[in-house]
Amino acid sequence: MSAYSPRDFGHLLGTPGFSDKLLNDHFTLYQGYVKNTNMLLEKLAEEITADRGATPGFAEMKRRFGWEFDGMRLHEIYFENFGKAATKLPAPDPLYAQLAKDFGSFEAWAKDFKATGAMRGIGWTALLWDPVGSRTFNVWIGEHDGGHLAGCPILLIIDVFEHAFLTDYGLKRADYIEAFFKAVLWKRVSERFAEARKEADVAVR
Repeated sequence: MSAYSPRDFGHLLGTPGFSDKLLNDHFTLYQGYVKNTNMLLEKLAEEITADRGATPGFAEMKRRFGWEFDGMRLHEIYFENFGKAATKLPAPDPLYAQLAKDFGSFEAWAKDFKATGAMRGIGWTALLWDPVGSRTFNVWIGEHDGGHLAGCPILLIIDVFEHAFLTDYGLKRADYIEAFFKAVLWKRVSERFAEARKEADVAVR
């Protein structure tokens, strides 16, 4: 069984609004999710081989696997979201037009996204694309594995666990969210939207 390898996001060091200490600590935490995902894959296979699939231990590890895997994958999407080459999303962009259509304006979408991210609790705020309804949603993902909309790919996501901002911003989560918005790589987000629409078109054929 092939193991997952942690990706190198060192190019993010020096991003305005994010100290190197904050980022390096965050990278270390992400690497832990990769390690635990691999460990659970190995242990689950061992349990099945030993015919222990009906045990409480197997059940708990199977449930835990989704949490660790999502912790790995959501961090990878998040780290792809921002960086030193941040740009604005131009009005002619298809994603800009979609957000304006779904929320009334790009500004209204951003207000909704930020308000979702500022909610009390730990987790993630994500912009999702529903290929069936052909519309976008801002959702709250509790922890790593609660709140996902089935069949809806993630276009943009922000980590709002305390570890993502406490070092630099203390309890001022709203300031962290603003810093994140200034660093978003909208080109990558727009590419995700184009990829999601293309995949939906292929599935319909």
